[in-house]
Amino acid sequence: MMIRSIFSAAILAVATTFAPTHALAQDTFTLKLAETWGPNFPIFGDATKNMAAMAEKMSNGRLQIRIDSANKHKAPLGVFDMVRAGQYDMGHSASYYWKGKVPNTLFFTSMPFGMTALEQYAWFYYGDGMDLMQEVYEPLGLKSFPGGNTGVQMGGWFRKEIKSVEDLQGLKMRIPGFAGEVFAEVGVSPTNIAPGELYTALERNTIDAVEWVGPALDLRLGFQQIADYYYTGWHEPATELQFLVNQKVWDGLPADLQEILRISMRTAAYDMLIQSQHENAKAWASIKNEYPNVQIKNFPDDVFQAMYKANNKLLTEAAAGDELAAKIIKSQEDYLKDSRAYTDISERAYLNTMGTVE
Repeated sequence: MMIRSIFSAAILAVATTFAPTHALAQDTFTLKLAETWGPNFPIFGDATKNMAAMAEKMSNGRLQIRIDSANKHKAPLGVFDMVRAGQYDMGHSASYYWKGKVPNTLFFTSMPFGMTALEQYAWFYYGDGMDLMQEVYEPLGLKSFPGGNTGVQMGGWFRKEIKSVEDLQGLKMRIPGFAGEVFAEVGVSPTNIAPGELYTALERNTIDAVEWVGPALDLRLGFQQIADYYYTGWHEPATELQFLVNQKVWDGLPADLQEILRISMRTAAYDMLIQSQHENAKAWASIKNEYPNVQIKNFPDDVFQAMYKANNKLLTEAAAGDELAAKIIKSQEDYLKDSRAYTDISERAYLNTMGTVE
């Protein structure tokens, strides 16, 4: 009850602090948001609904957001183009989906062997993350905001056990972002497929393996009915979704509604992270009892070493070929080095200590 009361008080304080002037008291704004996910998609879709509800409440109804899911706009991986063109005012998706259009967008979702969710949020809000992200998106007429984190993602579902690098050769796998490029370096044939098509692609052997999110969302899609091997993650240690906003639309909002929208997006993003933790923990507990066929695996050491080497090679090439990419990569590496030093003596030390308790 205390947490709920504090949150309600915070909402009231924001609404009071940014109360509209008399001249704007009757103005209302309805924004259209396109999301990559299907209707009522859990966790990801909850983030957009929570954001819209908070924005409407804090603005006393002056800011309303209409959400169109992928079944409505028919372009789950077209959100970037639709928001940029002004067909939609806002979008909810993942920044690394746009790497084929603007390569530097991929750095703002998650990077292999990179920051955890706590470290990444600190980089966004207290390091250079937000400024660098806007440096990428501003020339495109867009604003990008963190849109919710999944935490560490699982490494994917495989029909056959991966025992060595040789087992990856020619393997067709759905895996987006920089991790897809890393896998390609070690012999995998990566592809990106819209979320609603993943089960069918795996079932029909269009792909041999699929990486999605984690237990809560993976089990809902039914991958455990097709593939027996479920690998732990390395590729997305902190997968941050994004809220996209058309720059002209943003500029057209009064200052108080801009701030209300900003706070609504930030709060919804945080809530998605803790919801992900909660739902994944529940789903993980069910795997052993309900799906005895599923075997939890770590990738072999030689596979990890090959992927780590490929990752470093690709980062070096990206930095050499693009000045802005080099700046982003250095910022992430420097922040990770400092932040991980503390993570090691805090969270890692705690977990290691707890592992010795009987």
